Amino acid sequence: MIVKGKTVKSIDLGGGVSRKILAAGGRMMAVEVAFKKGARGAVHTHPHEQISYVLKGKFEFEADGKKEIIEAGDSYYTAPNRPHGVLALEDGVLLDIFTPQREDFIKE
Repeated sequence: MIVKGKTVKSIDLGGGVSRKILAAGGRMMAVEVAFKKGARGAVHTHPHEQISYVLKGKFEFEADGKKEIIEAGDSYYTAPNRPHGVLALEDGVLLDIFTPQREDFIKE
């Protein structure tokens, strides 16, 4: 499967955050999430494993109540049901990989 990024519709999530569902199949999914400076990915949990890679920008990443600054080239792993979120310190983009797929994203 090849997904051409230019053909993927961006979904405006509000608050300066938008999402593109990229390749998805089997039990995995790749999602590009763009943030405007000051936008928040509120602390949340989900039953999926997640790896995120910072493509652009700088973020304050929060997990289990601890905060750390991450920037382009950095990545993180989030275990299922672990509270986590981000605050964009500048315009930025994350590449999120989930397993299993986020069915809630597909249904939107």
